[in-house]
Amino acid sequence: MPSVKPIKREKLIYYLKRFGFSGPFSGGKHQFMIKSDITVRIPNPHGKDISIDLLIRILKHAGIKKAEWEIL
Repeated sequence: MPSVKPIKREKLIYYLKRFGFSGPFSGGKHQFMIKSDITVRIPNPHGKDISIDLLIRILKHAGIKKAEWEIL
């Protein structure tokens, strides 16, 4: 698993799936992924990597600790 650093959208989706999230699904302005009662919005593809700040916010919302992200 990568350390907490900028990441491509496709890799974020791949790793969230490894944590048990399904999707991404279309809805509203952003796609989202679901795991039981947790819904996480995924940034739209813009050709840039997802920043560290945004990645940390996504992981926090998903209930994934930094240590879990780096170890999986």
